[in-house]
Amino acid sequence: MGIVQKFSEGGIFMYFILVFAACTAGLIAERFSTLFYKLKEAPANFRQQLLELVAKGNLSGAEAFTRSYQDTSLGRVALVGCQIRASAGGEEELQARMDEKLSSEISALDRRTGFLAMFGNVATLLGLLGTIAGMIHSFAAVANASPADRAVMLSKGISEAMNRTAFGLIVAIPALVAFAVLQNRTDRIITALTETTSQIYHDLLFLYDGGASLNSRQGKSFEIPARGHGSQANQPTHPTMTV
Repeated sequence: MGIVQKFSEGGIFMYFILVFAACTAGLIAERFSTLFYKLKEAPANFRQQLLELVAKGNLSGAEAFTRSYQDTSLGRVALVGCQIRASAGGEEELQARMDEKLSSEISALDRRTGFLAMFGNVATLLGLLGTIAGMIHSFAAVANASPADRAVMLSKGISEAMNRTAFGLIVAIPALVAFAVLQNRTDRIITALTETTSQIYHDLLFLYDGGASLNSRQGKSFEIPARGHGSQANQPTHPTMTV
């Protein structure tokens, strides 16, 4: 009851903070469920099995194999590469299409996570704004009050104002902690996906060139899109990978 009473005493700012609290809780639940439970990953030997088919020239088998893992990001990217190779697509087309599909998969993995940082920052700022507004109201009220009532009114007003900051921080701290955990999980998934995609790209180039050396291609780059969240300047990016 104490928390409910303090919430009701906080005024309209508390309801704005409550909205962000509900959005934060829902987003945390959705992201944790997606990244830790619902997300399917290709088996560890996926690339090795695909390489065996590619090395034998069994492109139809390689395509069917990758199609069986279309519920994974790696399977979808590899499928695009196998389809391009099976249709006798050139090296530039292979790189461009795999890069395009990889960009799409990275975007899907990374979506909405950055909003947690925004929710945490806004909840903190709303609490501070509510505190400042409460302080202004309190000092304005005691200016016209009798000397005997000033101390009581001022202490009550300050207490209510500080409650707004406290509630803002209660929302902000879990949001920022969850953001760090989810961002780390996302980065690890994307790094593994990028590295394996690069290896599969190499495998398909070997097949395309009939086993020729790739030394002449070391200057080419496999473009990995930079990731960001709006104005979040501190978001990690994935650099260009040399293949």
